[in-house]
Amino acid sequence: MNWQEEYQKWVANDKLDSTLRKQLTNMETNEKELEDSFYRNMEFGTAGMRGVLGAGTNRMNIYTIRKASLGLAQFVAENGEEAKKRGIVIAYDPRHMSREFAFESAAVLGHHGVKSYVFDALRPTPELSFAVRHLNAFGGIVITASHNPPEYNGYKIYGEDGGQMPPTGASAVIEYINAVEDIFSVEVANQELLIENGLLEVISEKVDRPYLEKLKEVIVNKELVQERGEDLKIVFTPLHGTGGILGVPALESVGFTNIVKVDEQFVNDPDFGTVKSPNPENREAFLLAIEYGKKFGGDILVGTDPDADRLGVAVRNADGEYKVLSGNQIGAIILHYLLKQKKAQNELPANAAVLKSIVTSNLGTEIAKHYGAEMIEVLTGFKFIAEQIKHFEETGKHTFEFGYEESNGYMVKPFTRDKDAIQAVLAVAEVALVSKVAGRTLLEDLDQIYDEFGYYNEDLVSLTLSGKDGSERIKEITSNFREQLPTSMGGFVVERAEDYLRSETTWIATGKTEAIHLPTADVIKCYFEDGSWFCLRPSGTEPKIKFYFSIRGESKEESTAKLEKVKADLMQHIEA
Repeated sequence: MNWQEEYQKWVANDKLDSTLRKQLTNMETNEKELEDSFYRNMEFGTAGMRGVLGAGTNRMNIYTIRKASLGLAQFVAENGEEAKKRGIVIAYDPRHMSREFAFESAAVLGHHGVKSYVFDALRPTPELSFAVRHLNAFGGIVITASHNPPEYNGYKIYGEDGGQMPPTGASAVIEYINAVEDIFSVEVANQELLIENGLLEVISEKVDRPYLEKLKEVIVNKELVQERGEDLKIVFTPLHGTGGILGVPALESVGFTNIVKVDEQFVNDPDFGTVKSPNPENREAFLLAIEYGKKFGGDILVGTDPDADRLGVAVRNADGEYKVLSGNQIGAIILHYLLKQKKAQNELPANAAVLKSIVTSNLGTEIAKHYGAEMIEVLTGFKFIAEQIKHFEETGKHTFEFGYEESNGYMVKPFTRDKDAIQAVLAVAEVALVSKVAGRTLLEDLDQIYDEFGYYNEDLVSLTLSGKDGSERIKEITSNFREQLPTSMGGFVVERAEDYLRSETTWIATGKTEAIHLPTADVIKCYFEDGSWFCLRPSGTEPKIKFYFSIRGESKEESTAKLEKVKADLMQHIEA
């Protein structure tokens, strides 16, 4: 598309939103920014869309939101009158324009006779997933950009099972969206009229109460938590987002009453003013919580990202300092506890299954194997975990026990079909309490797991390459790597490479190939002879290419040394 022509269309539109017009005026001398705002349409992928707020076809604004909602409305209508009556549930986070985008979406859906349920205020993404199931809705929308910087927002769509819409449904929606030729022609209905006509219902307690009730099922040892829950001091931060709304009541309802709230971060702030990035994977996000922990003697610090689908955890060590656990470590601790408890109580079914993404540590695989559960790998994205759970229910072949990703996403019980930081905070609190009662910490639990299953050292390096040039560079990096697979990295022999775009595994020494039976994805994963691996994956939602590492050793020192060698060599390889 010609960006200058698109830009002129926006300038010439006398009904253009006044805020967006002001932004266009401010940009008129910045050709690079104008080109980036108009050189393409905002990309709607199978995970929805996410981008920078502002004027333009490649920006998040009321017009790109209306266009996406029209595509969804047409998809719902294609599925008949019953689908339109069942409707779409809409939730949103604290970001700039989130509430406005939620009600704009409802106005487009309503114009096409599709009912909407919109939450009265901010709610966690996992509650939206639960709400779709609880209200028997046809689907859902979440307005969020997760833990992206403040200038971003996003739009995610959910299917009727409460999981992110699977590729077949998402592809149909994308077709409808791409068929919209005039972004300014999308019609919207009046909000008050929609409420009068029953096409818009504002919800709150109707979903909050049953969701909180279901969350109690996450706790394994209910008696212990009720009796001793107050012994565990939990410092909680929602990082200016939705996690505190139900996270604190959920903890209190099962017996964890000794909660210290990081007050400054319980303020809904679209600019996330107290943190560099509202990402609980990073230590920086915990700096204020660590201050609170030291002041009040917190046993554990827990932090949820702005839409409360990811959980970060920090644990006090023997020196009174706090160590932030990785997503892989949190997952291993929860998994080990759940399987150990079920096995001890003779409640682990013979067909027990655990689900993890292909870029998540193999430590979980070893734990699952030890307790007699099967580990099933899926592509990155919790929708693939949700798809497998649905498959389990339909076939009866497996019983779901736990699902997780290295990026701090966890699901203990399948009453939601997306990663759920509220479930995860309950699970972590229970394990921490059990450890404390036994005179240990979660760090000591983790060391015991490493002693039993080997030391796994993981890392993630993200290379941010913004704009049109960055997008082309990311494609170049992956294409070059794919065409010339390495025979070694860091001085260690590469045994095989899994290319998920070509759906094949290549054995490096012989050139022999085997088929991979998963949907395609732009991911290349290389294994060493001891099962350690590294992986390249361009992000589907951000201008980044990610490099994952999972290195096994007999000790922390051995695995760390190996990790550093592999990492340095790969970065050199990429820059060459």
